[in-house]
Amino acid sequence: MIVLKFSTTNLKMAVIFLALIATVSISIGCKGPKNAVSNNPHKENSSKTQKNTENFDEFYHKFHTDSVFQMSRIRFPLEGKMINGQDEIEWTKDNWMLMRTKISDIDPKQYKTSYKKTETTFYQKFWLENSGLSAEYRFELIGKKWFLVYALDQNL
Repeated sequence: MIVLKFSTTNLKMAVIFLALIATVSISIGCKGPKNAVSNNPHKENSSKTQKNTENFDEFYHKFHTDSVFQMSRIRFPLEGKMINGQDEIEWTKDNWMLMRTKISDIDPKQYKTSYKKTETTFYQKFWLENSGLSAEYRFELIGKKWFLVYALDQNL
């Protein structure tokens, strides 16, 4: 049988050494899981927003292919109007003309197009040069879902 004898000084040093190793081990192991709460509220909110926010491309496709979905994503009264000659008509559920063609599918040989996307808006416009025919639409992220919030159709 081996008996180890420690002096009081050696015992104190051993306890301090073990405490130091335990502290370092705990510190290394406590980096936390990847989804741990961040001390930066802006970073946490932006990552949560991105995870729970509707994907615009998926929304945009469904908006143009599903009429029931499209009507559910327009908040009437819709800003903008339909202008046909001298007549200016406000948009309502009853006179809304379903959008079926995505801006990317408009024939560039016939129409001019432009669009701009940010994290919270998508603006698109197409027009027939020198004709008075044009259309502008604006989609916005409201809460965590996309909506059409503005439509201007002109035929002057």
